[in-house]
Amino acid sequence: MHLLFPSDPFDKRVPDAEYADEYRAMQEAGLACSLFSSLDFDQGVFKLWQPWPDGEPVLYRGWMLTVGDYARLCEAIRAKGGISVTTPEQYRLCHHLPEWYQQCEGFTPETIFVSRDADFAAAVSGHAWPAYFVKDYVKSLTTMRGSVAATAAEIGEIVQLIEQYRGQIEGGVCIRKYEQLKPDTEERYFVFRGQGYSREGEVPDIVRSLAGLIESPFFSVDIVEATEGGSRLIELGDGQVSSRKKWPLEAFVSLMAKGV
Repeated sequence: MHLLFPSDPFDKRVPDAEYADEYRAMQEAGLACSLFSSLDFDQGVFKLWQPWPDGEPVLYRGWMLTVGDYARLCEAIRAKGGISVTTPEQYRLCHHLPEWYQQCEGFTPETIFVSRDADFAAAVSGHAWPAYFVKDYVKSLTTMRGSVAATAAEIGEIVQLIEQYRGQIEGGVCIRKYEQLKPDTEERYFVFRGQGYSREGEVPDIVRSLAGLIESPFFSVDIVEATEGGSRLIELGDGQVSSRKKWPLEAFVSLMAKGV
């Protein structure tokens, strides 16, 4: 398996600074790595360094892509003789919350999905929720304002701010029931080829369950402890574009080596 990383914007033969440590550590662990120019790709050109053998499985590891751009990347990989480990359909499954929500409904807060121009107050009428957590299909609002709306009237304000800071609303709007969660308990796990991995310690049962529900070769799972007890799934993501968060580099490289 080949790992495909983005190159530095100014020197296309070295990895992007954000992924340079991973790139070098993967190589030192004996994993084959290639580079491509994200800037050229944005302009419709796929320039590849360190090409792979024909028929080689290729796993992307880089910046977050829209569903459409990821499909273009898979086609570019195919044109160079590679085979994307994660298909566009599998990427969409883990990247867009509505795609994985039904399979995971028992593990995650109740959610309403509406369009950008929906009547938000009407959408939540009849739901006696203490507050609302608002995001688009991919991201929440990470400014000081945050994504929690105390009233239905504040939902539109948050949507506007997401649009302002991200430049767009990707997919649509997700309005989630606000749940009381223990602070500083969020933990990221990865599932690679059906096996759950933890940065340290045991993999919790909830992650093992999700590993059997989600049909994707590589995805991340963000779990938080609930105030009333138990664990809650806060986010699922495609592993190719998920950051390591608290994971030590060595532990993440070991995960990737096992997945090969």
